Amino acid sequence: MEDFLKGRLGGADGYDIRCSIDGDKIVGRAGGKIHGKDIDLEITERGVQGSVGDAPVIIELDAGELKGKVGGEKLTLRGVDRVTGFFGEPIVGWNVAAQQQGTQLVGRLGSTVLGRDFQIELGSAPGWVGALVAVVAFYALEPRASVGSR
Repeated sequence: MEDFLKGRLGGADGYDIRCSIDGDKIVGRAGGKIHGKDIDLEITERGVQGSVGDAPVIIELDAGELKGKVGGEKLTLRGVDRVTGFFGEPIVGWNVAAQQQGTQLVGRLGSTVLGRDFQIELGSAPGWVGALVAVVAFYALEPRASVGSR
């Protein structure tokens, strides 16, 4: 059965996120038709793999945490409906915090001043999937998110 995940990263000056979820596949787009990137992820027994635009996404489940890389940036996420973590390097990185409320996931990437809020309609997906897609979209479309890997 196909389900949908849709939302917004960054408010009025941010980006749309639209994905379909069919079984273990998450396929969609962050941003618009011209300035956007395709998202193609697959949930496996060991984690998540795929791509966003031309960048690989390789994340493994390790002691209850999702750890890996989105492009050249490190990612660690923990939790299911209350998701926390860190994206990037210790000096130039972004905190990840999100809370699932029913079928909505509300969260923030980064600090109070330099961060981006996000809100995603999850459908039947768990909160960690929405948080992961928000991080992937942030990497793809926010120039400062991938500065260390370009």
